[in-house]
Parts: sequence; C-alpha cells; structure tokens
Amino acid sequence: PRPAHPDIRRPTSNSPHPMPLAALALLLVAAMMHASWTFMAKGARNDLAFQFGQVLTTSIVFLPLAVGSYLYSRPSLEWTDLAFVGVSGAIHITYYVLLTQGYRAGDLSLVYPLARGTGPMLAVLGGIAIFGESPTPLAIAGALTITAGIVVMSWPRNTDAMRDVRVSVGFALATGICTATYTLWDKHGVEMLTPLMYGYGLDTARMLLLAPVVLATNNGRQAVADAFSERRTPMMTIGVLSLGAYIMVLAALTLAPVSYVAPAREISILFGALMGLRLLNEPDAPRRLVGATAIVAGIFALAFG
Repeated sequence: PRPAHPDIRRPTSNSPHPMPLAALALLLVAAMMHASWTFMAKGARNDLAFQFGQVLTTSIVFLPLAVGSYLYSRPSLEWTDLAFVGVSGAIHITYYVLLTQGYRAGDLSLVYPLARGTGPMLAVLGGIAIFGESPTPLAIAGALTITAGIVVMSWPRNTDAMRDVRVSVGFALATGICTATYTLWDKHGVEMLTPLMYGYGLDTARMLLLAPVVLATNNGRQAVADAFSERRTPMMTIGVLSLGAYIMVLAALTLAPVSYVAPAREISILFGALMGLRLLNEPDAPRRLVGATAIVAGIFALAFG
C-alpha cells in the first residue's frame, strides 16, 4: 500500500498519550461547530437545493486553502484517490439526507444524540464482527451504557407518540450507521491526502453528485436561486461550519487512533442536546439530559477501554 503522506503524523503504538492534546483541542472545537450547524439545520428547510448551496459555498470559500495545501504537499493524485473521495461524498450525502429527515420527524434533543451516539457503538460491533477484535470489559460496558442512554432518550412520553418516535429514532439510527461508515472510510482516505484536501475533495464530490439532480430542471435551478435569495445566511454558515468542523476531525485522525477520535468527537452530543432543550424549549429536559450523559459516558468508556 502507498505510504501515508509525510505531513501526516500517526502515533506510535507505544506512545504514552494516545489522545494528544492537539487532537483533543481540535475535536472540542469541531464538536461546538458541529452542534452549532446542526442547531441551525433544525430550523432551516434543508432540502437538496439547500445542500447544493452549502457545498457550492464551501467550494468557493475553501478553494484558496485547498490550493495552498496542494502546492505545499504536492501529492501524487491517482484515480484510486479520486474514487475514494467520490464514495465518501456519496456516503456524506446519504448522511445529510437521513439527518434532515430525522429532524423533520422529531426533536433535535432526541434525534441529534441518537444519530451521533450510535456511530461509535456500531464501530465497536463492526470491529468484533468483521475484524475479530476483542474489546475490553470497560469497552463492552460502554456499549451497554450507550444502549441504555438511547432507550432513555427515545422512550416516548405517551403511547400516542410511539409512532412518531419510532420514525425519528429510525432515521437517527440510520444516520448513526452512516457516521460509523464514513468515519472508518475517511480514516483510510485521509492517509492519501492532507485533511484539508480530503475534506475539500469530499465536499466537491458532493457538489458534483448533487448537481445533475438539483440543476436538471428549471424548478431545481429556481430552487437553488431561491435558497441563495431567501436562506443565504443559514445555508452559507452551515456549509462553512460543517466542512470546517470535519476538516478538524480529519486532522485529529492523523494525530490519534480512530478508536479514540470517533468516540471523543461525540462530545457534541451534549452541546446539541443542551441547545435543543435550552434554545428550542424542547420537552423532557431531565430525562433527555440523563440519556445524553449516559451516551457520552459510554462513548468515553469505549475510547479508553
């Protein structure tokens, strides 16, 4: 296999600090940015035209940085690299569609923690089933704690709400599957390119994949024009924050193992739950905060187990 790019510094197996402070700082900033843009997405009409406007914005805003990164690193781009980035873009489109549908069906403080909390747990299960990994008792306890937190957060207040909760939970869990998938996929991809180039590439891939769908008809082109006219500020802000946050996560993946980065980045769960409860006045604050706290506790048990 092609060696990692020289500016990617992966930790050695005997490193006494598997989560360097630089990686932790990147993940904390990324978590706040991620929770902020998802809070904005909850209140926005996040259709395909809106998503296309986001990636079109990032392709312009981040272009100088991407060019600078290319000139500095001079990677030998191959078709396999481009194909890898393209698949990542498709996975991320699926993630955004599922997350948006989940927000339409349920509360932010329910959907966001479930969507973000199931990814690390599924990664552990995938490691056991696919790679034959043997998690420690602490890691198993963490997975069970996450499951308990999910049950606490998703249990409906009354039986009449059961159907709506099932729909929103279904979308949230599907989003979690996408999160686990793109995290594992992008861990390998970021070894081919710099974090900034890889992140810019996957958003460009999203733009190219969405363009035929969104711009194929007059109605689609008008929808994009309307999005820039009526929803410009949230659309552009979400685009910049989402790509900026993910580039920080990709950078953290070059500094620490994925088994530490993937769980640690989910501290955004608490930020998202607090925003939904405090700023949107969503119901059942004590129960959902208990569930969110259990999910975060389980995630860190996974990380350090």
